[in-house]
Amino acid sequence: MENAIIHNRDIIMFGLQPWDTAIGSNFKNMAVEITKHNRVLYVNRPLDRITAWKQPSTDITKRRKESIKKGTGIIEQIQHNLWILDPAVLLESINWLPEGFFYNYLNKQNCKKLAMQISQASSSLQFNDPILIIDNDFFNGLYLKEYLKVNCMVYYIRDYLLSQPYFVKHGKRSEPELISKADVVTANSTYLADYAKKYNTNSFYIGQGCEVENFVGVPYVFPADVFTIKKPVIGYCGALISTRLDINLLVAIAEQKPEWNFVLVGPEDEAFKNSRLHSLKNVYFLGSKKADELPGYVHYFDVCLNPQVVNQMTIGNYPRKVDEYLAAGKPVVATATEAMKEFEGYTFLCKNQEEYIRAIENALQETGDKDKAANRVSLAKSHTWENSIAGLYKAINQLN
Repeated sequence: MENAIIHNRDIIMFGLQPWDTAIGSNFKNMAVEITKHNRVLYVNRPLDRITAWKQPSTDITKRRKESIKKGTGIIEQIQHNLWILDPAVLLESINWLPEGFFYNYLNKQNCKKLAMQISQASSSLQFNDPILIIDNDFFNGLYLKEYLKVNCMVYYIRDYLLSQPYFVKHGKRSEPELISKADVVTANSTYLADYAKKYNTNSFYIGQGCEVENFVGVPYVFPADVFTIKKPVIGYCGALISTRLDINLLVAIAEQKPEWNFVLVGPEDEAFKNSRLHSLKNVYFLGSKKADELPGYVHYFDVCLNPQVVNQMTIGNYPRKVDEYLAAGKPVVATATEAMKEFEGYTFLCKNQEEYIRAIENALQETGDKDKAANRVSLAKSHTWENSIAGLYKAINQLN
């Protein structure tokens, strides 16, 4: 029973990632997979007062205002079994308030107004005995279990948000409280599952789905701006953010190994733009690329890097880019974090500069090993949303 697919159920999904976000989203991918067997009401994050004031012209703000103007949440069916709700509420922006009675009162009022919109939409769709899944929103989701009539509540955690100043102020109380009242907690990394177990023993690691199909096949033509760079090429694709990536480590490796060329693909923050890396002749910054262009760069790399700095933000963060690297069959050298244990045996994991140098040297020796490349591709292909949602279903079924 515990491994059975949950089917023909009504499921309400709400969290930090709205459907109309411009970037990729775990929660949206999960919703699409769940709709294969169940009906889903996906609730967009409501508009709050400060966002309405500071960002009045964005498409998201305009859509939320249109729903509020109508007086009832706008429901749109976008595919079989999937409806999107824009709640017709304007929530109070309260994160600036100190902890205490006034903050708690307004937070409950926000949750109550949101719950009324969800209830109306759920009733209009004739949802019955629904399952509620909350994605990381421990503010607006804190009291939804109390205000909604649901069969059970699942809290899904994919990032340790308490590492960020905005979330830690009230989140250090709210997230543990929400975790403890959830019927089930699921996480996309073992680190986050262990964190949740401190407050709820029904906490489970369910893996991470990735879309890696575009990275599997070798492109016919490599991008022109990388094709002229002399081998060996050690590469990284993704946002170049100093709070996540170790600039000093990259500088030290590049200086110690001038015969290696380092290619960094992605947008830079100010720390990267002003770093010593730009003065090194064997380091190439190629800028932002479209998603469909990235496989061409990864396939040109001899070795792929994920040189994370270890902090609360990164230690439990699931590295989706590693799956993309592996799907291309490439040797991967990465910082040894808790989340990277998932890739032990398939990647080179390092703790310092010396280990990185040695690992890259060993990885370069594996560039022609077809068997190891095939094993990497196989692992990446196993990290599917189907398998992740199977883990979610298993966690819910253990309640029965």
